[in-house]
Amino acid sequence: MMETALLKSNQLMFDHPEGPGIPRLREPRNLFSLPHDSLLAPLWPVECEVIKDYIHHIEWVPPEPEPFYQPTENEMAPEVMGEDRGTVVYVIDPATKGTCFTGSRVGGSKEPIKSAAVSLRDPEDTTLLFESRFESGNLQKAVRVGKYEYELTLRTDLYTSKYTQWYYFRIQNTRKDVTYRFTIVNLMKAKSLYSVGMKPLLYSEKDAQSHGIGWRREGSNIKYYKYNTEDGQTLYCLTWTFRFPHSHDTCYFAHFYPYTYTDLQHYLMTLVKNPLCSQYCKLRPLCRSLAGNTVYLLTITNPSKSAIAAAAKKAIVLSARVHPGETNSSWVMRGFLDFILSDSPDARLLRDLFIFKVVPMLNPDGVIVGNYRCSLAGRDLNRNYRTVLKESFPCIWHTRAMIKRVLEDREVLLYCDFHGHSRKNNIFMYGCNNKYAQERLFHERIFPLMLSKNIPDKFSFNSCKFQVQKCKEGTGRVVMWRMGIVNSYTMESTFSGTTLGNNNNSHFTYEDLKSLGYHVCDTLLDFCDPDRSKFQQCLSELKELLKQKIQRKLSELGHVQNIDGTWSDISLSDVESSTSGSDSSQSDGPPAHLLNMDEKVRVIHFLVNKSTWKNIKTSISWSLVMEWGH
Repeated sequence: MMETALLKSNQLMFDHPEGPGIPRLREPRNLFSLPHDSLLAPLWPVECEVIKDYIHHIEWVPPEPEPFYQPTENEMAPEVMGEDRGTVVYVIDPATKGTCFTGSRVGGSKEPIKSAAVSLRDPEDTTLLFESRFESGNLQKAVRVGKYEYELTLRTDLYTSKYTQWYYFRIQNTRKDVTYRFTIVNLMKAKSLYSVGMKPLLYSEKDAQSHGIGWRREGSNIKYYKYNTEDGQTLYCLTWTFRFPHSHDTCYFAHFYPYTYTDLQHYLMTLVKNPLCSQYCKLRPLCRSLAGNTVYLLTITNPSKSAIAAAAKKAIVLSARVHPGETNSSWVMRGFLDFILSDSPDARLLRDLFIFKVVPMLNPDGVIVGNYRCSLAGRDLNRNYRTVLKESFPCIWHTRAMIKRVLEDREVLLYCDFHGHSRKNNIFMYGCNNKYAQERLFHERIFPLMLSKNIPDKFSFNSCKFQVQKCKEGTGRVVMWRMGIVNSYTMESTFSGTTLGNNNNSHFTYEDLKSLGYHVCDTLLDFCDPDRSKFQQCLSELKELLKQKIQRKLSELGHVQNIDGTWSDISLSDVESSTSGSDSSQSDGPPAHLLNMDEKVRVIHFLVNKSTWKNIKTSISWSLVMEWGH
């Protein structure tokens, strides 16, 4: 059986020094697109204006936990004034300026960059100077509605009219000891963690340079509230007040700790230059994104002592940043990579046991332009893992193809896609019920339960859900599960913090999220321990927990049912709430550039006669038929 498996593997090579061939594991290809001495400059859509400033932030962890804001019920909900009753002090082109992605280049637009902010009249002018045209930045407009009050409009995801959540912008010309009010006026989600204590993040360059202080939670009088626009649209506002620590400082506000494509490349560069790391970590491009940016794949494993040992290794597949505004996923990935690439005995053991396939940034285009959810196709990639549109969704298509190739060679023990969550606190996971395999019933819940025991002050097992909803069929979690990976998960990390343990009601730092990456590794060792006592203990605990949950639900419905026997007649979905928390299914459908092509086809059809149309439609719409008609 083992010999047959060896012959089927496409990751083995056969040497023939003398006599019969000797199998050995094929080395993953070395990185060939990332120079050892320089970074690859990000490619931007050609209509984007990009400033030349290099934005860098120091990493710093506050010495004490940062508590949630405690609402007083006296917070103001300012009326939205708008341009008619205020002064526009910053504005850039809206996301819908172009109907679809048409091309990219380093630095974006080749036209001379225009000033987006007003000019100061004199040194006494107190107008704040805003800027967001840098990597991952997002702010479309700022309107001054009072001496120290500003209304802010976020830019929607490019080539869409939706998704305003992520913000990251710079402010200059600050004044100390003055209370400013900022109000973001075009948020779209009805529920937000800002309603239950989450604070914005602030970064002061003067504090960083003088005191080594980095990002920190700030803001008072925080309120998240609904308002209706004049055209009847329902939007939501986030307002807060703040006093800058220094005059004439350069500061930044952000929804969460930024982590850019350039940050990732800096990190990968350190791996390339580390001769020890290169012995067990191979880095190569998985593919190019729609804009031509490199999507990287890391293969991490220790060299095996024999071909048989190499072929017996199971695989672990991890990915992050399919949603570009969920920067917390990059910090979790960073913590995982820091540990698995370290010289720790546990890290060495994991590299002996497994082959890790890691895609640290699935959507570099969205990260670069400051999108919250979509790629440059104007669609949520995490609804398109079933796609046949290789050219429109290359990052997802190639990730799925890579996992298919791995599955041909070996078992994938676990797949996990790291995400961020905007409505719930703590860390939790979404999995897939294995309801059709009685011998593996509840097995998909064991890893999350083990993880909750390892970090009880951060991870909430009660928040984990295992439904497979129809609207989630195109997600990575469900597609990989249907490909045969039993332990297929989405890992959700809050943008806010924890309600558990001694530091409850406090914000997560990026170090908290990096520690989650370590605990994923630690839990893998528990999960694969040859001593199955922990596994069996968790399985028994799960059965008891779910029995109690089902009995409570049946009691609420007025039913009495004995579930001590078989579980086969029990529908777990009846007792679990849905995994709702995202509205990304609204971005289902063909990519924006194909919709644009389809519109052109219809216009031409209207303008020409039938005989001419018969010849024209083949050449114009063939690519549309080929891509979307499957």
